[in-house]
Amino acid sequence: MTDSQLFKVEKDGFITWLTLNRPEKRNTMTIAFFYELLDLFKQFDRDPEVRVVVIKAEGKSFTAGLDLGEASRELFQSSASDAREALRVKIRELQEGMNIIEKCRKPVIVAIHGHCIGGGIDLACACDLRLASQDAVFSIRETRIAIVADVGTLQRLPTIIGQGWTRELALTGRDFTAEEALKIGFITRLCPDRDSLYAEAKKLAEEIAANSPLAVQGVKDVLNYSRDKGIYPGLEYVAQKNVALLPNEDMKEALLAFMEKRPPQFKGK
Repeated sequence: MTDSQLFKVEKDGFITWLTLNRPEKRNTMTIAFFYELLDLFKQFDRDPEVRVVVIKAEGKSFTAGLDLGEASRELFQSSASDAREALRVKIRELQEGMNIIEKCRKPVIVAIHGHCIGGGIDLACACDLRLASQDAVFSIRETRIAIVADVGTLQRLPTIIGQGWTRELALTGRDFTAEEALKIGFITRLCPDRDSLYAEAKKLAEEIAANSPLAVQGVKDVLNYSRDKGIYPGLEYVAQKNVALLPNEDMKEALLAFMEKRPPQFKGK
C-alpha cells in the first residue's frame, strides 16, 4: 500500500480499514487527498484479499471538507482564460478521486462521526453504505461559500435521498443531523457513539465479506449500471453478467456447504 501522511490503511481479514488521518486539520481535504484516494482504491480493487473497505476518520471531525486555504492559493489565483481552463481540468481530476470509490468493485462502507461537511458529503455519496454516530452533523456547505458542489454530491445524492430533499439541503447549505440523515435515507444505521459505530461497521463488513466475492462485486456492478442506464438495459446486463459468472466454484461451495450444514468458505473463483 502507498505510504501516506493523510491516510492509514489497516487490514483485518478480508476487511480493509481506510482512516482519514489529518485530525489536527479536521481531516480537511487537500489536493493530494484526492490523488491518494485514487491510488489507494486502485490498489484495493486489484487486491483479492480485500473484499470490503470501511472508511473512518481520526479526531473530532470526520472531515470539514475542502482545505480552503490551500484551494485559495492553488486553484483560485487568476481569472485569466487559461487559468480558468486549467481549473476546469483540475476539477475533473479531483472528481476522479471520488469516482474511484464508486468504480471500485469492492463494496465501500463509510462510518461517519462529528462534522461531515462539503467534500465529506461527496465522499459519502460515492460509498455503497453510510453509517453515522449520534453526534454526526452534515452540510452541503459549498452553497454557503458561493461554490456549486462539484465533486459528486449533486449528481449522486438525488439517487440516494430523492430530488426534493437534495434540493432543500443543497440550496440552503444548512446543517442536518444524524437523525435527519437517517429519516431521509442518507444513512442506513445510526449508532449512539463512535465505538458502537465502528463495531456496527465491522459487523456489516464481515457479513458482506462472508458472501461470495463474485456475487458481491456483481451486485455492486449491476446496481450501478441499472441506476445509470435504467431497468430494461439493467435486466439485459445482469443476464449477461450471470452467463459470464455461472457456474463457478463459489456456487458449488455454497450448495455443498448447505448440504453439509456448515458455513461456506468462498474463494472468489
